[in-house]
Amino acid sequence: MPMDWDEFKSQKSSGGGGGPSPEFRMPEFRMPKIPKLKLPSTFVLLIIFILWLMSGIFSVGPDEQGIVLRFGKLNRTVSSGLNYHYPFPIEKAFTPKITEVKRVEIGFRTIDPGPPARYSDQPLESLMLTGDENMVDVDVIVQYRIADAVKYLFKIRDPDTKDLSGTVRLASEAAIRQIIGSKPIDEALTTGKGAIQIRTMETIQKILDKYESGIRVVAVQLQDVTPPKEVIQAFKDVASAREDKNRLINEAQGYRNQVIPETRGKVAQILRSAEAYAETKIRQARGDASRFLATLKEYKKAPEITKKRLYLEMMKEVMPSVDKIVIDQKNQNVLPILPLRRGSLSKELSK
Repeated sequence: MPMDWDEFKSQKSSGGGGGPSPEFRMPEFRMPKIPKLKLPSTFVLLIIFILWLMSGIFSVGPDEQGIVLRFGKLNRTVSSGLNYHYPFPIEKAFTPKITEVKRVEIGFRTIDPGPPARYSDQPLESLMLTGDENMVDVDVIVQYRIADAVKYLFKIRDPDTKDLSGTVRLASEAAIRQIIGSKPIDEALTTGKGAIQIRTMETIQKILDKYESGIRVVAVQLQDVTPPKEVIQAFKDVASAREDKNRLINEAQGYRNQVIPETRGKVAQILRSAEAYAETKIRQARGDASRFLATLKEYKKAPEITKKRLYLEMMKEVMPSVDKIVIDQKNQNVLPILPLRRGSLSKELSK
């Protein structure tokens, strides 16, 4: 006869019974029966219909524009905020970001924005031929935004895909290759980068406008324009030589700018001195001529007196510079010679 669980535990704890072990049976557990809820089918359909109607509620962000299609055709555009469209499949809504500035990288890809940033080179995109048949490695970033959301969504296919098939990427690469191909390598590497950026931006915009893409190019930035790695050292040597050439030209120009004004100043000084000397001599000659004419006039009036006066004036002018000696012929004993040279009398007296 089977025993229950309590009897089994009591016998086991008391240690009684040496016979065979009694048969063990687990108690049965029965789940309570849940009564079935019977909802009318119309109520279920009503709930489904309400949920279907609510699926048409959508929101448009402040940087977005809502585009609503009805049976696949453009029906209306809506502004930012909470909006409603008929649920699928009647209407469908798109909300592209019209103020977000997107970018396309030509010649490289950003692996990790960092810091530090890591990039991968794309030589199939970056290597380009210049107008003088030289190779350059060009990395470009094109920034753009949506100007017309309807054209952006429905006029072009894959405008901003990450692979090589994006419309903006293909248009940008075609434009930069065209502009680089019209410039010599020196201009592309040095002074022509600004003009290249402007012309590339204009060319990309013309292409996208021709496609009716609804895209507005914001900026084109040349990140790096270098010769290929195989010849970059030779280009560096050429660039260094050109820098030395320009430096020497600038030094020579500076020396020229310094010497020419100095020489012109000296020339002007010499000319002014010569003019002053000529004016002095002319006035002196005129004075001598006037004095001579005055003397001649007086000479005609009194020749002897004038002659004697001229003689005395001449002696007065000449005698101070002539050595003079006075000799007393009568006195033969004491100092018959009186030298009147400058300093001679003092020497004689000192003897």
